[in-house]
Amino acid sequence: MDSSLASILNSLTPLFVIVVGISFFKVKISRRKILGTIIGFVGLFFLILSKGVSTSNFYYSGLILIATIMYGLNVNIVGFYLKDVEPIKMATISLAIMAIPAGILAVQHHIIPLFQYDVEARDCILVAAFLGVMGSAVATALFYVLINRAGGLFASLVTYVIPIIGVGWGLYFHEAITLIQVGCLAIILGGVYLANK
Repeated sequence: MDSSLASILNSLTPLFVIVVGISFFKVKISRRKILGTIIGFVGLFFLILSKGVSTSNFYYSGLILIATIMYGLNVNIVGFYLKDVEPIKMATISLAIMAIPAGILAVQHHIIPLFQYDVEARDCILVAAFLGVMGSAVATALFYVLINRAGGLFASLVTYVIPIIGVGWGLYFHEAITLIQVGCLAIILGGVYLANK
């Protein structure tokens, strides 16, 4: 699956923050924020159509869709039940729990012997560890700070920026990106602006 398509699908998070918030948490959201989110979703929808979702990556697209639903649930739970808990503590606990299955996978895939004896693998493992610390640990703590200070919907709107980064990586790795896709990104950013105005 292209990195640009994966990042675009991840931007469904704000829609699921609203859907889960209204459905299960009785959250009241202003019409302007809903309209901005819908505009962003329309841009996202056309962007997905322009990229195309083939049957070969339909399974992986489904996994990303499930993840965005879980993000929507997470944002609402944190905003509703855990707003008084310090963000660093929340991030520490959630990442510590994640360390258990990650450790099991590391043992199953023989990561320690690879790290000890394969120089190329060692470099890859170190880069992955750096990305894990910066992309997961630090980003999770900052995300929880953002939820506490600005609210769940605003925090989830940062995922609308992810397609821009993903498309940038796609350009770097010579993935096919068209002007239609760039136009769709502009629609998405317009929706983000309206929702946060």
